[in-house]
Amino acid sequence: MLKNIDPALNADVLYALRAMGHGDTLVIADTNFPSDAIARQTTLGKLLRIDNVSAARAFEAVLSVLPLDTPLQPSVGRMEVMGAPNDLPDVQKEVQGAIDRAEGQPAPMYGIERFAFYEKAKQAYCVITTGETRFYGCFLVTKGVIPPK
Repeated sequence: MLKNIDPALNADVLYALRAMGHGDTLVIADTNFPSDAIARQTTLGKLLRIDNVSAARAFEAVLSVLPLDTPLQPSVGRMEVMGAPNDLPDVQKEVQGAIDRAEGQPAPMYGIERFAFYEKAKQAYCVITTGETRFYGCFLVTKGVIPPK
């Protein structure tokens, strides 16, 4: 254990989050997403895990150390529900709550059509799979910057 580091963040995840640069993206995925196959095509080239937690809990952990690019643009994309792209399932509402809490203000997600999401995921820096079992618990996160003090 480390002080002030969320215990859900393991060494591999911390390494990847630290190694990413401004504008790099990562995928936080549910258990149904083809995480291993997609992860092999990313910059990191291997799958990372935050096991046995919901998507919202994984976001809480990741956003405790990762800055979002929200001052410039929406930074979190959500996989749209097929046939109902404007619907927000409970899993996405919970993640939106985690994002808003981390940012201290509303930071709305944007929708990505399912098959476009798969293609964008292949271009990400890395994929983190969670223990989320609900459908549409897949998100694309853009890293921001930490300004100098």
